[in-house]
Parts: sequence; structure tokens; C-alpha cells
Amino acid sequence: MKVDVIIERGKNGFFSAYMDYDGFDFGLCGDGYTIEETIKDFLIAKDEIKECCENMGRPFPDDLEFNFKYDVPSFLAYYSDRLSLAGLQRITGVDQGKLNHYITGKSKPGPKTTERIEKKLHAFAEEIRQLHFV
Repeated sequence: MKVDVIIERGKNGFFSAYMDYDGFDFGLCGDGYTIEETIKDFLIAKDEIKECCENMGRPFPDDLEFNFKYDVPSFLAYYSDRLSLAGLQRITGVDQGKLNHYITGKSKPGPKTTERIEKKLHAFAEEIRQLHFV
């Protein structure tokens, strides 16, 4: 079973991850100063709750997997050391100033802008995926 996990960046710059699923008797969350740290903390919580469930004789899904999803500010903050705002503007068509406001929390992208950013990034990734060097 694959469950969505939402990763968000708080106003204090701290990241959090939580399951977007209510079908279990338990919840999972993780926190950290970086996304890597947050995911690691989330997976530690999974191992701890699994052990707890086993000790209490409660079921825990053996096939539990996660699909990590980012809010736009978290994505931009995470990849800001790899992708410049100028480059992201060229890829997505969203102004650098707006992208910077999303990172700093001054504003949030609306649903249409979020979808646009995601589609443009997926198209760019597909273009890169098909790249071959000689």
C-alpha cells in the first residue's frame, strides 16, 4: 500500500512531514531542519510505530510505502541550491519575484499556479530524461 506523505515548510523554516491518509489506527510524522532530515525522522517514526504495534499485537501493514509530496515553498527551498530562480522562471514561466515570495512565505501560489509549476517541471524532467550525449 502506497500512502501520500505531505512535506511542508513552516514559517520558521522548519520542515514537517505527515501522512495524508486516515485509514490506519496510527499516524506518522517527522520534522527536521532539512527535507532529508525530515524524511529520515519520518521513517524512524514508521519503524518505531511498527515495533510498538507488534509489541501490542496490533496490525501494521507490511507493504506500507510512501509517496512524498511537497508544497511549492518546500520544493523551491529544497532545490534552491540546485536550480536558480532565474532558471526556474524560464522553466515554469513564473516570475522570480513571485518564486522568491513563495520560498520566504510572503505569499502562496494558488491552485492554478501550483499545477502550472508542476506540469512545467515534469515536462522539463521528461526533456532531460530523454537527453543522450555522444
